[in-house]
Amino acid sequence: MKIMRAEQFGITREVEYGSPEQNEAVREIVEAVRNEGDAALLRYTELHDKVSLDAASLRVGDAEIEAAYDRVEPEFVAAIREAAANIRSFHEKQKRTSWMDLQPDGSLLGQIVRPLRRVGVYVPGGKAAYPSSVLMNVIPAQVAGVPEIVMVTPPATGGTEGIDPYILVAAAEAGVREMYRVGGAQAVAALAYGTATIAPVDKICGPGNIYVALAKRAVFGVVDIDSIAGPSEIVVLADETADPVYVAADLLSQAEHDEMASAVLVTPSETLARAVADEVERQLQALPREPIARRSIDSYGAALLVDSLAEGIDVVNRMAPEHLEVLTADPLSLLARIENAGAIFLGPHSSEPVGDYFAGPNHILPTNGTARFSSPVTVDDFLKKSSLIYYSKEALLANGEKIMTLARREGLEGHARAIAVRLEREGAGGSGGAGR
Repeated sequence: MKIMRAEQFGITREVEYGSPEQNEAVREIVEAVRNEGDAALLRYTELHDKVSLDAASLRVGDAEIEAAYDRVEPEFVAAIREAAANIRSFHEKQKRTSWMDLQPDGSLLGQIVRPLRRVGVYVPGGKAAYPSSVLMNVIPAQVAGVPEIVMVTPPATGGTEGIDPYILVAAAEAGVREMYRVGGAQAVAALAYGTATIAPVDKICGPGNIYVALAKRAVFGVVDIDSIAGPSEIVVLADETADPVYVAADLLSQAEHDEMASAVLVTPSETLARAVADEVERQLQALPREPIARRSIDSYGAALLVDSLAEGIDVVNRMAPEHLEVLTADPLSLLARIENAGAIFLGPHSSEPVGDYFAGPNHILPTNGTARFSSPVTVDDFLKKSSLIYYSKEALLANGEKIMTLARREGLEGHARAIAVRLEREGAGGSGGAGR
């Protein structure tokens, strides 16, 4: 693990835009599903997943879901239920309500908050299965009041035919009742445009490979999407009181995600930095995903030395990490100065996996420095708002001339006349009537 001064460190990991060949392949798939529906969906499923299906077998039946419970450990079911309860409790506190404000002149202004009607959740089934991500996507949508939540996932998980039973159990525990065995760009296209079997949705969320990401980008505008996420990242801000064993373990918890994941220590203690570097190497040797984690650490990992914790916070705010752990003598005293981070973990007992799986806050977080301007997934991501305006006659007569002044300043006479005709009809005259 590299040890260097913070000013020497730079990291650029742009969002993957795909090769021309990948973009063209996705374009062809999306257009085919849009035009041919189920026929294209089934054709690409056989081509890419090596699974032959018919339209009737696309939907996952109750018997398959029930059978999945027999294939997972009772301990997993108990843990997923408690995690779901924690996640639900946290997101319940984010709920919004509509509001209206009656003005003294009789006007009524307000905002109507409604849930989206139908949301599609993509659950990957490639190198690994992530039941926790099912909860993090589905539960906020449920809390928002979305009445229809549909899940799509490839018909083969990790190269083996069949949906991972842990995914099916997590979805069932989260309350999903509509699931389809289809993945890749074809699944995204089906959710966006609909087929005879799968009705279209209003928003698509959930992670996937480059083809899924490009397909989401392609259908954005037809439907909403969550984001095009970049590789995972963690920054640990620590002082000399931190345990190097804890710090190394937490850095590796992110490095094992993929080769492009970033794991960075920021500290004013060179002693800690060297101890963490040694401990990372020691723990790497016993990590099952050692090849992936090692490439991540070698390419995008570092221990950054700063002169003080204040300087360290400045470094953190510039990096705007997805996950930030604060392992210092008094982490709460630093919180007010931390401006940019997707999720903040305070103290030695708040390891990043606590948030990933169980505590309650969402683990779908802004990556690639976008925590400067964006936020974790919340209930708001599944709501839409409508402004409400009821203007009284008194208000229109009092403000009509001002509205016309602003409209004419922008060269929009039609806007001004829409007000002028009302002022004339209501007997107020008004400068510059409809006939001008």
